[in-house]
Amino acid sequence: METLTFGKCTKTILKKTFGLRQIWQSEQLDAWLTIAETQKIDAFERELLTRLQHTLIRRVDDWNEAELSEYFIGPIIALIDFNTEYFSAFTQRPLETEIGDYKLMGKPDMLVAKGETEPEIPYVCFQEYKKQIDPEGNPVYQALGEMLAARELNPHSHPIYGVGVIGKLWHFILLDGHDYVVSPGFLADGDDLFSIVTILKGLKGILVEIARQDAEGKSE
Repeated sequence: METLTFGKCTKTILKKTFGLRQIWQSEQLDAWLTIAETQKIDAFERELLTRLQHTLIRRVDDWNEAELSEYFIGPIIALIDFNTEYFSAFTQRPLETEIGDYKLMGKPDMLVAKGETEPEIPYVCFQEYKKQIDPEGNPVYQALGEMLAARELNPHSHPIYGVGVIGKLWHFILLDGHDYVVSPGFLADGDDLFSIVTILKGLKGILVEIARQDAEGKSE
């Protein structure tokens, strides 16, 4: 059995080895973004996000990956608060599964998964890079590799969600079966920041519903 780490996942490998297919229109992604439009940002959140954005604009070109996560992405995730009675946020936890002749494995930058002390059923995979695409990788395809593993670990059939970040640029990803779709890019150094946050808020609501169905054994 061949071992493949998430960091080595490319568009070609995902297509030819695992049969993933990129699509350009998705009702599920549209529904996610529509739900996001109903989410509100209060005055406290707006002030905090503006401060984070101010620091991002001044420092992002000098940050390494850990600093990008610590000083910008982490506070946003904490603001959304993915730690609920149904799931928790985890960082750098091992994730692996076997698909055919391959073992997929690695440590996603962040997972939102069922479980309190350790991830049990992953729902969201989050991958960030510093400020540009690595010559040997791409956070979107790395996240998709993680999402593929998450799909295999889910007992029920529902979309797996992902986020890929390159410095200031965010993409949202949805994997349904073998089809995946990637959102247009959102730049966190402008007004898109508030859209990024409402998209994450909308995702939290979607995950609560999925997790409830999983708990009741009703997901299909």
